[in-house]
Amino acid sequence: MVLVTAAAIAAEHHVPVSAVPRPSIALIIDDLGNQRASGMHVIDLPGPVACAFLPYAHFTRLLANRAYASGKEVMLHLPMQSVTPEQPDLGELLLDMTHQQFNRTLTAELAVVPHVSGINNHRGSLITRHPGHMAWLMQAIRKHGELFFVDSRTTAATVARRIAEEFHIPNTERNVFLDHDRHPDAIQAEFRRLIRIAQRDGAALGIGHPHPETLELLKRQLSRLDDYNVQIVSVNRLIEIEAGSKQRWQMYSSH
Repeated sequence: MVLVTAAAIAAEHHVPVSAVPRPSIALIIDDLGNQRASGMHVIDLPGPVACAFLPYAHFTRLLANRAYASGKEVMLHLPMQSVTPEQPDLGELLLDMTHQQFNRTLTAELAVVPHVSGINNHRGSLITRHPGHMAWLMQAIRKHGELFFVDSRTTAATVARRIAEEFHIPNTERNVFLDHDRHPDAIQAEFRRLIRIAQRDGAALGIGHPHPETLELLKRQLSRLDDYNVQIVSVNRLIEIEAGSKQRWQMYSSH
């Protein structure tokens, strides 16, 4: 991997090193709550790795409390209907729901995951492409306080982030799935791609799952982010960086 250092950018553009924003990554681990041991391994990862919990998984409340106590962001990994005929998850938001059913389902799920600071979609390749349902979601998020939204981008046809912008919901989207292929070499390649995107754009978000291969890589790599001139930040902070600093980063790093 070619490392882009702050010193190199500063020299190129004749500015102080301190004036160059450091590239940032954020990480979300999805599908938490089903297994206690793997959930604890995620909580023990170094840095502000966000923990996204399925609402009705057996260990969700226990692990969400542990994650919060450990300084991790707690997110609701919100089940949404997929285009593929999969077995629906408990509490899944469905296309044929009424507005009342939709709101009742979301409210119940927010209530069972303690310390929620944000939401991202679990599956959802069908429902995230429908502006009306995404408007219902953003309206509900606004009523539940200071929550952010992350579009997991399970389909290229998603409109979720655009609707979040229209409702002025703090938001971002997934840049990389770390472990679509669970082979260690493939996960390593996706992690390096995440770093490259952050170096190019100033910020990037990766999503992974509590697979042993993913957790092993993150234990190794999160302790050596300085080698890449990259920092890890919370998802909430990444949203702030994207909103306030992206143009400045592009000015310094463009050629």
